[in-house]
Amino acid sequence: MIDIVKKRLGLLFPLAITLFVCLFILMLSRIGLSVWHGDRVNEADGWTAILLNGLRVDISTLSYLLVLPSLLTCVLASNGKLGKGWLFILRIWIVFGLWLLVYMELATPSFILEYDVRPNRLFIEYLIYPKEVFGMLWSGYKPELFIGTLVSTATLYWGWKFTRHLVTGLTFPRWYWRPVLAALVVVLGVMGARSTFGHRPLNPAMVAFSTDPLVNDLVLNSSYSLAFAAKQMEAEDSAFKYYGKMDSNEIIELVREATGKGGQNFVSDSAPTMAYHAATYQGKPKNLVILLQESLGARYVGALGGLPLTPNLDGLMTEGWNFTRMYSTGTRSVRGIEAVVTGFSPTPARSVVKLGKSQTGFFTIADLLKSKGYHTQFIYGGESHFDNMKSFFLGNGFVDMQDFPTFKDPAFVGSWGASDEDLYQKAHEQFSHLNADNQPFFSLVFTSSNHSPFDYPDGRITPYNAPKQTRENAAKYSDYALGEFFKQAKSSSYWDNTIFVVVADHDSRAYGNQLVPIDHFHIPAVIVGEGIPSKQDPRLVSQIDLAPTLLSLIGINSVNPMIGHDMTKDIDESKLRAMMQFYKNFAWMDNNNDVVIFQPDKPAKGFHYDEETTELLARKVPEAMVKMAKANAQWGSLAYQNNFYHSPGGY
Repeated sequence: MIDIVKKRLGLLFPLAITLFVCLFILMLSRIGLSVWHGDRVNEADGWTAILLNGLRVDISTLSYLLVLPSLLTCVLASNGKLGKGWLFILRIWIVFGLWLLVYMELATPSFILEYDVRPNRLFIEYLIYPKEVFGMLWSGYKPELFIGTLVSTATLYWGWKFTRHLVTGLTFPRWYWRPVLAALVVVLGVMGARSTFGHRPLNPAMVAFSTDPLVNDLVLNSSYSLAFAAKQMEAEDSAFKYYGKMDSNEIIELVREATGKGGQNFVSDSAPTMAYHAATYQGKPKNLVILLQESLGARYVGALGGLPLTPNLDGLMTEGWNFTRMYSTGTRSVRGIEAVVTGFSPTPARSVVKLGKSQTGFFTIADLLKSKGYHTQFIYGGESHFDNMKSFFLGNGFVDMQDFPTFKDPAFVGSWGASDEDLYQKAHEQFSHLNADNQPFFSLVFTSSNHSPFDYPDGRITPYNAPKQTRENAAKYSDYALGEFFKQAKSSSYWDNTIFVVVADHDSRAYGNQLVPIDHFHIPAVIVGEGIPSKQDPRLVSQIDLAPTLLSLIGINSVNPMIGHDMTKDIDESKLRAMMQFYKNFAWMDNNNDVVIFQPDKPAKGFHYDEETTELLARKVPEAMVKMAKANAQWGSLAYQNNFYHSPGGY
């Protein structure tokens, strides 16, 4: 039988057998780990997801491992010297790959016992210190070390013997079939590695389904988990790398000073900014809804001097608490999510939504409100695994993912999923049900219609310009959907006990010839709800100030590490500031519109921002302002690297 299979598969026989053997090993390990933690798998109702999505992850992993040797085998393998030389290299490749997969699965139980997840970035970080790690293993893990050495030796020995049989007696195709086979294996390999026809290839967020990080990790295999962690670490740029050195204690002292809180308010050595925050509203805690608007810069908002595209938002700005000088922290959706959900300041690295160390145990208002008995949910018309949102949310306090697969018969589906009308209808239904159950809730509702290619249904708006699918028309449609939602919400059962904020994640496109195009960071933000007075607030506000303000408005006293201001209170004007990260440049602007900008490997520069002309005019700024700006530019990197920004735990 094996000879028939070998003859049929020809030169692809060793690769096909390797694929199936490795799939068997990885699935066997996954089943064993899942049985070991069967109670947690049962609680998550996760057996089907773990096994089916686990197979998908394994196929992707092995596609990455085997696609290149498959291509080279199709081109080079033969009975000649070159062909035999390649088959020898192929044996080494297969044996090493087999050993890596086996070793990583073998190391997984011990790692889970220590960290309750599969091997991740910590595993990589330990490899930097081989002497210390070996000493630790020798003193405390002798049985594991012995088993690992024994199994590794056996894998290498039997793997080498196994591969000799795989490459012996192969049949080779005629030369004109080789390009066809090569193209076929590349196509299959790429498809297997991507594992999706979507915008992004397979990633852990795409197969995450539980609020239990270990259960989500069981879907993966440890080689994939390790490789993904290594990839994430590449994105962990540090402000220290670009903006110069500064003593950590001085950074902490200045960042604390910038919050306006006295030293006695800070309560933790392991989280230097952890402090007690008393809410202004002291009644029965209210629900909280953040309506995060995709790509809606101030230049598209009529009430902020922009284009006449947002009559409904303009109306809300006259009846609610409108921040006329709100600035985003960045130019990406995940940066906006980072700011409004975690209150974390921006860094030159990617948003914490996508970084490895922040996938669990990182502070979010969802985790805080969950501990207060709130139902925490994310409502999104697209796929929540996009930009790693699902993985980050499930690992940090969100328990309910209401994304596109949960929408039943949406009226309109565009490139990014269900339309904003469908999104708001889903939100209204969710809020109504939760309120009927007397369940307090926090919901992050993220729109997508105002995103290229600007798909939206016909017959809703009078287009602002032509052709139909322009950014301006999409913004106008998104505003129409927002207006329809608030018509429902104001007559709903949940209106009286819910606080809403409408805020953009960022402007649609930040560009220009300035180091930081500050006018493209200006965004709308308005808080509405029963009991919220109508006022136009001209104070300078950063996106990171929203979360503390909202917690105060809904009546949540808490201990948390956020450095943003609670704008319900009188804030000294000298403490008002906005932080803006524009690629590797960082801008700090004070309430007088004086600006400090840091660039990689260059001295800080001072400017004054003219709101009328949107120009940055060179200006010398006080050295104290430069130091304060530098401390805050580096705080995010310091906090991330040292795990300073964690959940309050027992406080």
